Amino acid sequence: EAGLVEYIQYYNEERIKLKLKGLSPVKYREQAQSAA
Repeated sequence: EAGLVEYIQYYNEERIKLKLKGLSPVKYREQAQSAA
């Protein structure tokens, strides 16, 4: 279970998505909210 929690954290905060302009999903969401 600890591995799953770590993976979810990695997936949401650390991985880079080219679709999201090279930002992690969390950073992209923060940027989108501040622009609105």
